[in-house]
Amino acid sequence: MDDERRQARHEARRREPARRRRRALAVVSLLLVAGAVAAVVSLRGGGSSASSGAGSATKGAGGPRGFTATAGSATSDAAHGTVTGTATGRPGGERVPILMYHVINSPPAGAPFPGLYVQPSEFAAQMQALANAGYRAITQDQMWAYWKRGVPLPAGGKPIVVSFDNGYQSQYSNALPVLRRLGWVGDENIQLTGLPPSQGGLSQAQVKGLVAAGWELDTQGVSHADLIALNATQLAEQVAGSRKTIQQRYGVPVNWFCYPSGHYDATVIAAVKAAGYTGSTTVVPGWAGPESDPYRLPRLRVLGGTSPEALLSELQSIRSDQPPPASYSG
Repeated sequence: MDDERRQARHEARRREPARRRRRALAVVSLLLVAGAVAAVVSLRGGGSSASSGAGSATKGAGGPRGFTATAGSATSDAAHGTVTGTATGRPGGERVPILMYHVINSPPAGAPFPGLYVQPSEFAAQMQALANAGYRAITQDQMWAYWKRGVPLPAGGKPIVVSFDNGYQSQYSNALPVLRRLGWVGDENIQLTGLPPSQGGLSQAQVKGLVAAGWELDTQGVSHADLIALNATQLAEQVAGSRKTIQQRYGVPVNWFCYPSGHYDATVIAAVKAAGYTGSTTVVPGWAGPESDPYRLPRLRVLGGTSPEALLSELQSIRSDQPPPASYSG
């Protein structure tokens, strides 16, 4: 029995240094954890104003650089560059016409598509007539936030989207001043190549000017290609590649795609969805509504020679309670 006690005391003395080491390691670990927690708290506290600043920049007219919002802010303005206001949770049901313009200038001699040229004075008269009729221009992001999250639309009028295709310089020089006088914004569906400034295309500085004025920046792809005729790699470059380039170049979300010449099929729609777009627009006449397929939203093409009265009349004539066709490729 004594031998057993002596052996136990000997074993205890042998293990004591190891116990001391474990206690010391435990104390060090606790100190490290406490330091890490303090650092996290400090970072969160110190970063709150920076986060608020990013949010403020997101809501500004200049378009956000915080479009890469976290999942927790999916309903915030950070994911929707031109959207301001708080979601009510009561989705809106008002239908919205989307106008489609191209060149806001006189057609040059021999222009292959003179109907796509709207005189600056004609455009100004159309916008004033719309304002007098109670319309107010919004962006497609605002339209979507209203439909899906109940974010209130700007007060004071019926919503309408004024969209511009391709990225012609006249949209900056002749359309922007008209909309600015009315306190309105536009929606630019820009293509990245094929319209250099020497041929009437927007410069990067002018695109930034549109974004600074509160315009929404969306895209028709890289080169206005016929998407139906492309292979998978080419299609991805036109659809996903253009979005990534515009996001990086201008710091905007680019939530909407515009089918070049209105050409699309199921494969093209799948590519648009895979690229992360909220939806896309067509050249099918009609009013867009919350019941519409977001990847087949209708628009109204405005041609040169359309009087303000004719535009108002045409808007009413194409209004329908029916959604747009299930497919369209022309």
